[in-house]
Amino acid sequence: MSDIKAVLGPTNTGKTHFAIERMLAHGSGMIGLPLRLLAREVYDKICALKGVGAAALITGEERIWPSSARYFACTVESMPAHVPVDCLAIDEIQLAEDPDRGHIFTDRLLRARGTSETLFLGAETMRPVLAALDLPYENDPRHRFSDLQYAGPIKITKLPKRSAIIAFNSEQVYAIGELLKRQKGGAAIIMGALSPRTRNAQVELYQSGEVDYVVATDAIGMGLNLDVDHIAFAALTKFDGHRRRHLRPAEVGQIAGRAGRFRQDGTFGETADCPLFGDQLVGQVTHHTFEPVERIEWRNTDLDYSSIQSLLSGLARPSGHIVLKQNPKALDEWTARRLAADPEVQSLTVGERWTRRLWDLCRLPDFRKAGHDGHLRIVQGLFEHLADPDARLSDDAMANRFQRLDTIAGDIPALQERLAAIRTWAYAAHRDDWLENPETWREKARTLEDQLSDALHDALTARFVDRRTTALLASLQKKDAPAGELSGDGEIVIEGHRVGRLVGLQFVPDTAGKSLEGKAIRNAAYAALKPILMARLAQISAAAPADITLNPDNTLSWGGDVIGRLKKGSSWLKPQTELVGADQLALEARTPAREKLDAWVSAHVATTLPGLTRLADSSVTSALSADLRGLAFRLAERGAAIDLREDTDRARLDAEARDALKSLGARAGRVSAHIPDAQKPKPQRLIAQLRTLYDGEFCPVAPEGAGSFPISDDWTDAHLAANGYLRLGRRAVRADLAERLAWEVSSRRKEAAKTVFAIPPELASIVSCPGDAFAHVLKGLGIVPAEKDPETGVPTLWRYSRRGGGPSQPGHDRRKTPAKSEASGSKPEPKKKSPRRSRPHPRTHTPNPDSPFAALAVLKTPPRKKSKAEDS
Repeated sequence: MSDIKAVLGPTNTGKTHFAIERMLAHGSGMIGLPLRLLAREVYDKICALKGVGAAALITGEERIWPSSARYFACTVESMPAHVPVDCLAIDEIQLAEDPDRGHIFTDRLLRARGTSETLFLGAETMRPVLAALDLPYENDPRHRFSDLQYAGPIKITKLPKRSAIIAFNSEQVYAIGELLKRQKGGAAIIMGALSPRTRNAQVELYQSGEVDYVVATDAIGMGLNLDVDHIAFAALTKFDGHRRRHLRPAEVGQIAGRAGRFRQDGTFGETADCPLFGDQLVGQVTHHTFEPVERIEWRNTDLDYSSIQSLLSGLARPSGHIVLKQNPKALDEWTARRLAADPEVQSLTVGERWTRRLWDLCRLPDFRKAGHDGHLRIVQGLFEHLADPDARLSDDAMANRFQRLDTIAGDIPALQERLAAIRTWAYAAHRDDWLENPETWREKARTLEDQLSDALHDALTARFVDRRTTALLASLQKKDAPAGELSGDGEIVIEGHRVGRLVGLQFVPDTAGKSLEGKAIRNAAYAALKPILMARLAQISAAAPADITLNPDNTLSWGGDVIGRLKKGSSWLKPQTELVGADQLALEARTPAREKLDAWVSAHVATTLPGLTRLADSSVTSALSADLRGLAFRLAERGAAIDLREDTDRARLDAEARDALKSLGARAGRVSAHIPDAQKPKPQRLIAQLRTLYDGEFCPVAPEGAGSFPISDDWTDAHLAANGYLRLGRRAVRADLAERLAWEVSSRRKEAAKTVFAIPPELASIVSCPGDAFAHVLKGLGIVPAEKDPETGVPTLWRYSRRGGGPSQPGHDRRKTPAKSEASGSKPEPKKKSPRRSRPHPRTHTPNPDSPFAALAVLKTPPRKKSKAEDS
């Protein structure tokens, strides 16, 4: 009697390796595996150890069975039960509870035996079931070679190298794969729907180190041997072919257990939108303690094929054992029952041979993952041609089918669809009773599957691997990192790969500077770029002043490229700078270039605004009197001008004080103190730029070369002062022109030797003011109409308002001097009261529209007394 040994335990316990060793120690052996991919992997090992002639590979879609074969690597469904072997092993026996495939594993547990030794490999959870079935087995418990630890949630972009990310649908797999390509250079893709050849190629992509990440479905949990350090779950639910459900703890443990190899510990956790693991689940996974399997799938194998009804009755027969449950929802049985309900199928299925043929067709694997209804349509199509047991698919029919599949064009889904179809026909070709010439189509199916598998691997690699970045990453991991080459136009080439451009101090990847691809290339290329950046910083530090420019957006350019920007300093005249780019370099490497920018900005401000720079320098103004220092401070604080009309200290500025200010580049007069060199267009633009930076609010710039301009609501007195203008009525008047106009008006008054005097309209040209606005400018200087043309209402004589008094004269305090006649210097005679006269009837008269004072016709009517706010 064969010895039965149950080798049970978690992943990474060497169970499969042990079984292969035991099998090869015997004269013959057979191992049943859950995946075609694993069967191919074990077959390759047998070939390497025992020779090609001694090994056989038997799966639903592939058969390599030399006559001298002694060792068989098979899928569980394809194990040739009639072939006696010394040692027989069944792997992953916990799949006996799978709704669709479980009954096959259960049948192997109950019936498959080696003549000398039988091995059941799987999870510890199966031990109670084996005991309940009264199987006489020897217990061989296994423990993990390494620990498995919970690492918690980690963002996909922060996952460590050698990580596998687990998703449960193709859309999520592809999305994560594309993200890893952009961020990390690429990822291998492993899904159950891939052919073994494609999966092997993707596994090699990862194992070779060309990529450091794998995105996989739960197919990774079935014995795929990968050097994975961390398993990250992107979800905890899956569609199992029937419904969407949560993963069972044992399934989580099976997948998480792929982290860590041999003596190297592994970790697992969540990523993306996966909900957090509960404490109980974490404990179960880390300690490998899961609920035991209580029942497994079973199907009666003693079937009666005399009719459809007898077949279905046999399939529905219960086991009679509490542990073995019958499942009528398995895909093949569900398909048979649906076909049996069709009257046409019933009429064509008469007798044992016809019933066997129908059942064989129903057992076609669902390679296309089309779901129950989709698979039913495929079987119905085959039944139309093969309902008769003697019928065969002709070579012409097969040629037509293969012709439609024989193309490697299209995207990944198209290639996967063709591969699934060819796997269906490869399965059919291994049924000698389905095709006219099965051997011919087996070879053609194998060739076409290889072509499509290679094309799919290439498509997956092209979509999910940036070979340029991965090659660069691999080269930079070498001891001697490669040096980058910088071309004359700023292109950077590393290891023959054009990776981007150096713009100023900023590395711009080929893909896009702000994209995730750009980040991957930046991170990969930084070591090679460091010498280039250091050399560029040295060039900036030694740059001539003419090579650096200040831009309107507060950036600083060198050689046409932005290398820095202004930032707020201790005062508006002293902005600071910061570099733009080369952020990864150490501070001491960047400091000389930044100090160069600081010095350039200081020199630029001093050159463009020399007067303001001197007034703001306390060492320059320290020799001035206290009053003059205060005035200098106010000028430096405001900008190009300050208004002196309300300044009671202006009378103290004698000729000597004015000369002192003039030596510093400032002027002080009747109505303002101003800095002439700050009232030109270029200085005005710089002042507005610096004020905007310092104040945090936009400072407008006066119209270039304007002597005056109408004031809109967004112009404040601070804005006017910064530009060198005063507010005179409704217009902004440049301070130096306001001074000149005030002097001209004062001269007219002196010439008239009276308190009332005429003002020629042409004086409006001094301040570039249109005639209809001149009266408002004069009012801003404190000059109001004294007499008007009785017919037109246009002012003919003017006077200083008593409230405003007009601009003062140097050394004269008008507030302390009694009013005298300016002609004789004697006291004015008291006014005599004139007799009250009746007001004449107003005459209708149209004023001359060309007169610059026409706008003041409205002043003909005696004005009402205004408030102080209105008058100002």
